[in-house]
Amino acid sequence: MRFGSSRRSAPSTSHPSRSDAIDSHHGARRTTMTQGSTTLHAYGEASYWDRRYGQDPGPFEWYQKYRSLAPLFDLYLRRHHRLLLVGCGNSALGEDMLNDGYEDIVNIDISSVVIEAMQTKYQDKPALQYIKMDVRDMSDFESGSFDAVIDKGTLDSLMCGHDAQENATKMLEEVGRVLKDKGVYFLITYGDPNYRLYLLKELRYWTINMHVIDRLEKTADKRCWDLTTPIPWTEDGSLATAVLGSNPEIHYIYVCIKDESLSQHGNEEPNSSEH
Repeated sequence: MRFGSSRRSAPSTSHPSRSDAIDSHHGARRTTMTQGSTTLHAYGEASYWDRRYGQDPGPFEWYQKYRSLAPLFDLYLRRHHRLLLVGCGNSALGEDMLNDGYEDIVNIDISSVVIEAMQTKYQDKPALQYIKMDVRDMSDFESGSFDAVIDKGTLDSLMCGHDAQENATKMLEEVGRVLKDKGVYFLITYGDPNYRLYLLKELRYWTINMHVIDRLEKTADKRCWDLTTPIPWTEDGSLATAVLGSNPEIHYIYVCIKDESLSQHGNEEPNSSEH
């Protein structure tokens, strides 16, 4: 389904509630930089994460655990696919996916501290690779070398930091570059359509499905939303907002499927389709 080509102006990337949200959800220690009256965060700096992982070496899971996300991954992935987990930190996601049969998992993070720790931890699991790398410059990877990229909170971190728009654009361009045609980018985020779709639509080769999941893990009979059923959305995000209501207790998952044929139609909006 295609939607109109009208463009909305990008929301401010220094909105205070956005940076507050990432702290309140995850207990991240604040490292601040002052730009006028706006407080920005050093989430795009390796030094912040080196310090954090040096002080808090225990495992930390951003947003959702694998068991909650597995049904969605099963819709779009195959066990032989080559996967890239960006901003992996010390999450158990890679290990959990390996244990569930995925065969080729590359993890990257900007922090040398956490990468060295994870390399040591998983030195006996060659299918789990850990590489120090900045998601804004993945030039060590060839174009079209991954079937899927999984992002749990990395784009959100950049959106809370200095030069948010520029850094987010660099990251998304690199994600699109390293994906194969028909490859999938999973963006797992607190960012509602008003704060994320305008970024994703800058790359015109995406077909985007939006899924949602309860923030708190619940038994199947108590879940408010079916993870595997896409939420309908319009170009301005208004339909999704109408369906979901205001301030829902959910995480958004934008499943962006790369379709190189769409990039030939530069004036058209990205697709929204149901899987």
